Amino acid sequence: MRRLILLCLFIIGIGVALFTFINFQGLAVKGEFETIVLNFREDIPQDVLQQDLQAIARRYKVTPHLDNKFAAQDHVYIIKGDRQRIKELKKSELAQAIEYIEPNYIYKIPKPGKMAWLGEYLSPSNENEEAQPAFKGPNDPMYSMQWNLHNIGVVGAWEKTKGSGVTVAVIDTGITRVRDLVETKFVPGYDFVNDKVEAKDDNGHGTHVAGTIAQSTNNSYGVAGIAYEASLMPLKVLSDFGGGTVADIAEAIKFAADKGADVINMSLGGGGESQLMKSAIEYAYKKGVVIIAAAGNENQNSASYPARYPHVIGVSALGPDALKANYSNFGAGVDISAPGGSDAGKILQATIDTENKGVEVFVGYQGTSMAAPHVAGVAALVKATGVKEPDEILNILKQSARSVKDDGLNYYGAGQLNAQAAVQLAAQGQISFQDFFRWLRDNGYLNPGFWIDGGAIALLPKILMVVGSYLLAWFLRVYFPFRWSWTLFSGLVVGSSGLFPLKGFYIFDLPQWPFRLLGSSIPELGNTLQGTDPLNPLFASVLIPIVFMALLLGNSKWKWFAIGSSLGIAACLGVSAVFNPVVWGLGSGILSRTFLIANALLCFGLVRLALKNEEVNSQHSTTNN
Repeated sequence: MRRLILLCLFIIGIGVALFTFINFQGLAVKGEFETIVLNFREDIPQDVLQQDLQAIARRYKVTPHLDNKFAAQDHVYIIKGDRQRIKELKKSELAQAIEYIEPNYIYKIPKPGKMAWLGEYLSPSNENEEAQPAFKGPNDPMYSMQWNLHNIGVVGAWEKTKGSGVTVAVIDTGITRVRDLVETKFVPGYDFVNDKVEAKDDNGHGTHVAGTIAQSTNNSYGVAGIAYEASLMPLKVLSDFGGGTVADIAEAIKFAADKGADVINMSLGGGGESQLMKSAIEYAYKKGVVIIAAAGNENQNSASYPARYPHVIGVSALGPDALKANYSNFGAGVDISAPGGSDAGKILQATIDTENKGVEVFVGYQGTSMAAPHVAGVAALVKATGVKEPDEILNILKQSARSVKDDGLNYYGAGQLNAQAAVQLAAQGQISFQDFFRWLRDNGYLNPGFWIDGGAIALLPKILMVVGSYLLAWFLRVYFPFRWSWTLFSGLVVGSSGLFPLKGFYIFDLPQWPFRLLGSSIPELGNTLQGTDPLNPLFASVLIPIVFMALLLGNSKWKWFAIGSSLGIAACLGVSAVFNPVVWGLGSGILSRTFLIANALLCFGLVRLALKNEEVNSQHSTTNN
């Protein structure tokens, strides 16, 4: 028996260690970079700046240069280097004149792993064969294939506004004015990659993203866009391979804010926090710009940068079934969800065929890159109704979103984007206390269960588990008198419920799994790391009490923790058998109920044996004395 217990402990220990290693390896992944950003203070004289640049060039055998022509006014220079060089620079006397010394991280188009990126090409020549004009909505022939626009209720939003007077900056691979963007309004942008005014697309991603925001619509051609009377500002920061530096992106954000952009869309992302970009986002936010970014496509528990920065609306992706797309990031940093497509249905827009001299094609992409411009387009519609402040627009997007119940892992943020409801709410001209109260109520925030985990329905069984464990302890005390202690109390709580109030908590930029771990009862531990609901038969059994008893029964103080936790698990399994008998591999029927009840009785019997043994030992001790 002892060997079996030790073997089980060894297996559990290896599993926990492996999981912890994998998670911490994931957390330790840093962003890619090849160069270093030197952001000199703007108050230093020009001659001092030049002296410092020459000193850096001599000492490190590098040539400091401006990343683009706009970087001169901000004193932002780039040099080659690695993390060791960053450490040396920060320790040198030159650091006194430099505000930021940090990696010039490379952010990229977030592609969904090994999934197919491109859908089937459709060309204008065969569009009449592929799609027919919709009965309701715009006369664009392929509109009927745009399930994503139907999903967010864009036709209802157009009854109030189509985005006229609003400018959306698309910080991406540039925009090429294909045939289905000819009627769309443009304002001057910039190519930060090649340092020139015209920001043409040589990748196809930026044009596709721009189409979702403001594709020419009601032109009897191609597809439709969301805010098709808005103006687009093309800002190229990503090269033809889809990568770009934070120095260029940060400068593009400031450019957009200075040139009158109302909304910024960034369908790009990566690892590594940049103070330079963070300050650029703060600059644009203070100028009243709404900033939206893709959450990322790694299916990991937290959004990537720049969606993780404060004042940026992070967007996760939905498939045609209105469920989280399997590639989409989730958790901390996700504010709202929107259609991003999946293999079951991609996001169709016009873009360029890079292999055929930039010829226009209609193609389906999928990714959080496609989800973000849906939010940017709706934000433009809301802005066009007269709502000015970024926080007000964010509140409207959240309040109007279709709430999703039981979103314990924050797949959807405030919910699923609803263009019609957002515009209707914005058009009312006010966000009253009653509206805010209704939003709190509809999203469950006024339900005490939200702050505990899983709603009031899930709260009742957990209360019964805790109360039940104490009732079991009182019952046994009648037959086996013992003293109450804090170790017994803590064992009852841990065994019956765990620290379950923590399970629904989110802290920005922290992974969710530690909170799920701390917020789960022992029988849940096996599956809570993966975020699934069924009890694990290995943990939802008498095995854990046996291990506790074997390890702690010989300790005069901690044996009561083993006894209390065993009683708590007995109560937990018994209540679960009645309220939610879902056991992995056993289903939720009579088999799982029998398993849970049998193990609850075994746990209770184990405690009785332990107390009987304790009574016998006490009698022997009294006799010997």
